[in-house]
Amino acid sequence: MADTSLRLTIDDSVAQIHADDGKANALSPAMIEALHGALDRAEKEAGAVLLVGRAGRFCAGFDLAVMRQGPSAMRDLVTSGAELFLRQLEFPLPIVAACTGHALAAGALLLLASDLRIGARGDFKIGLNEVGIGMSLPVFAVEMARQRLSKRHFLRATSQAELYDPEAAVDAGYLDRAVDAGDLEAAARAEARRLAEAPQPAFRLTKRSVHRALVQSVRNTLEEDMARLTGPTGAR
Repeated sequence: MADTSLRLTIDDSVAQIHADDGKANALSPAMIEALHGALDRAEKEAGAVLLVGRAGRFCAGFDLAVMRQGPSAMRDLVTSGAELFLRQLEFPLPIVAACTGHALAAGALLLLASDLRIGARGDFKIGLNEVGIGMSLPVFAVEMARQRLSKRHFLRATSQAELYDPEAAVDAGYLDRAVDAGDLEAAARAEARRLAEAPQPAFRLTKRSVHRALVQSVRNTLEEDMARLTGPTGAR
């Protein structure tokens, strides 16, 4: 893992992946590569994964500096992000997300692709804000939202780009529960330890069955999805 903004520790069967780039915790090519490397090691050495962001910032989405380099760079980054989310959905171990703050766009998708999500209470925004900033929401993001979010919130969260505070994000479906910020890491680690004891291969096979239709749909449409997203009208 060459990206020094990501740290991996393994203790008590839990692989804790702590991302802190000192800024917005954006998903850059280096961060995505480092996350894959951490998942590679976790799969061999742990029983569950715990994703933790920096205080106040879980993940602000894809790296805008890369997104602004042009259609090719945007397509490559978003495609690699989609592959990361698919890996989360297919990952054989439980993934617990400790949402330490704002989780926007791809940051919200990291939550949707995790098995269990606990968020810190506070003045934070969580959601898919693409339409609000003039970008089309990728098909894979829509389908992930459709699977995980409440039907009552689906349209508001996607085409209307509504953002939620942590308590409202529980009702919408981005989070499973919210706790005081000082209790977040301990609560998330306790859940990760609990899920690390889930019988295998029962957990792995059931998780794969739960997500099979979504994963197949995304893989079948990803190339067309990315062509549309980065075409002449996709980013408007």
